[in-house]
Amino acid sequence: MATQTPDYHLIGLYTRYSSWTARVEAVLEYFQIPHTRQFIQLSETKSYSPTGLVPILQCHSLPSATITDSLAICEFLAESNPSLPLWPKDRQLRALARSAAAQMHSGFPVLRNTFHTNFLARYTGNVPIPDGAAAEIARMFRIWDSARKATTERLALLGEVDDGFLFGGFSIADAFFWPILWRFRSYGLPLDGAGPDALAWMAKMWSDPVFKALGDRYYAQAEDPQTCIAHYDDIFRDRDDVQYGLFPRDWTFSASV
Repeated sequence: MATQTPDYHLIGLYTRYSSWTARVEAVLEYFQIPHTRQFIQLSETKSYSPTGLVPILQCHSLPSATITDSLAICEFLAESNPSLPLWPKDRQLRALARSAAAQMHSGFPVLRNTFHTNFLARYTGNVPIPDGAAAEIARMFRIWDSARKATTERLALLGEVDDGFLFGGFSIADAFFWPILWRFRSYGLPLDGAGPDALAWMAKMWSDPVFKALGDRYYAQAEDPQTCIAHYDDIFRDRDDVQYGLFPRDWTFSASV
């Protein structure tokens, strides 16, 4: 019996560097949506994407449609798989989750431009934190803390189980903040402004089996030199007061990172 080809094909940069591709992959993997994936080099993006930007999602049942932009892709997946809770089923929590994901999608430019994503990277020493980044970190904690507070209250009112993700069960919102957790880890960004709810959510994400498996996949990518994007390795190489290394596979999250 022939194996049926999955309807979805994800094309993006290697996920140990690419936060946008990693977000879509996290949704596909967490909800076990059948798909194939193809990771490419930066120099190849224009061969696959008319805009030169990735990720893109090809849907074989819609042969003329190539979906670009990570949030648009995830919305398409939610629409195409209505039996899966890619967004919270409760209307109020769904609205809050969409708002949180959209803020991550369009905001935090200083964090993005100062602290590039590199899952394995570990920076120690005098890592510079611009004032704008400090303000965005504080805003991030407010989003996470308020999400957990609103979710706890809402699910208690509804008498429903709270799984401990931002809006109860895992959703697109959690996937969109997943690569930000790498930045906190890689650059040793301060956690002292995070409330207990935000810290509990961070611990939940880092300990989840799906994300542990994705982390193993990122380490496996690093074993192939062709996956290297030198521009995103040792970004403070011109500074003697910042040291660059790699996290071990068995690293575990703690509030002190």
